[in-house]
Amino acid sequence: MLYAVLCKDKPDHIHIRMETRPRHLEWLDGLNDKGTLKIAGPFLDGDDKPCGSMLIIAADSQADAEAIAAEDPYGKAGLFEKVEVKPYKWIYNNPEA
Repeated sequence: MLYAVLCKDKPDHIHIRMETRPRHLEWLDGLNDKGTLKIAGPFLDGDDKPCGSMLIIAADSQADAEAIAAEDPYGKAGLFEKVEVKPYKWIYNNPEA
């Protein structure tokens, strides 16, 4: 099953994002190599600066998806104000459909 991981950055924490970015990208590369990661990218504010993240991941259960999301180096560094993990159904333009 697919899950959307929706992350909102804490205000004025762009420095945490930039400092942690290499570890975050390495983590995403690992998820991608395992076939877990389907989509990933940042949300942008009005100045085109990152202000959050969205991932679509494959997991066997809500608990598994939450465990994967909890390993994000951004989250571990304290970047996020809020993280939501929601079941997701990819209908349009799904390359695996």
